[in-house]
Amino acid sequence: MNHNITIVMYHYVRCLVRSRYPDIKGLSNEQFERQLRHIMEYFNPIRMEDLLSAVSRQTELPRNACLLTFDDGYMDHFVTVFPLLDRFGIQGSFFPPVQTVKELKVLDVNKIHFILASVADKRCIVSRMFDVMDEMRRDYDLAENDEYYRKIAVAGRYDTAEVVFIKRMLQRYLPEGIRSGFIHRLFSEFVTEEEDVFARELYMDLDQIQCMRRHGMFFGGHGAGHFWMDSLPIHEQEREVDASLAFMEEIGVEPERRVFCYPYGGYNRSLIGVLRRRGFQLGLTAEPEVASIDLHDPMALPRLDTNDLPS
Repeated sequence: MNHNITIVMYHYVRCLVRSRYPDIKGLSNEQFERQLRHIMEYFNPIRMEDLLSAVSRQTELPRNACLLTFDDGYMDHFVTVFPLLDRFGIQGSFFPPVQTVKELKVLDVNKIHFILASVADKRCIVSRMFDVMDEMRRDYDLAENDEYYRKIAVAGRYDTAEVVFIKRMLQRYLPEGIRSGFIHRLFSEFVTEEEDVFARELYMDLDQIQCMRRHGMFFGGHGAGHFWMDSLPIHEQEREVDASLAFMEEIGVEPERRVFCYPYGGYNRSLIGVLRRRGFQLGLTAEPEVASIDLHDPMALPRLDTNDLPS
């Protein structure tokens, strides 16, 4: 009996060479198609419904089971991913944050991505961040710039030390009360001041989501504002989950098919409790591992990044 499944996580998939932002971290159309061909040859792609059935012990997974998941609701997923999945006969599972669809807001995480993609020399961004931090230091009791940099700027799995510093400062280390305003200021300076126009280009809308659902694609919850939900108090976790739940009900997701994908992979016990009380059956993390129905909590299934598979 097979209880293992490779769950693959995707974000941007686009024609990078002709994009206005060729440095955005994602797969090109060609890489994605090659990866689909590899998956078709070496794996058995399944539907989210198959995983839900296997977790509830109603059915077994096939050998080399593989599930494809796509975070954040990008227009890439409608324009590039959906036609290819449809052609290959593979279901994708998509997790758009509510704000991207309903409010035409560019998520802070995406503002950070496009700030980084707009500037070749990342030291320019770090320098500008230091300038703004100098302005705010006294009012917000910020540590010295060098102290932050020594602590945070450590090269990661895919990022240079400068990029890690920029991401972590803007995602977690700046005080919450100033973080969004700080990010928006950099986004306006380095990318654009027309956020609503940018959002229309970046994200799918309701009509596109419903079109994909009619063609068999799966949609689940990803919160409203794409926060590190393990850092939120429980009443804010409930608000984020309830916003996702209302959106899922609006687009017609059945109660027995409630799946939540944790933004940034961040989760904790209180969040899992909130999800279970709302009837969610599965939760997806960003921990890079092959998932096992026997070993992993169904509310904390790991996923491999697309970069972990050949393309």
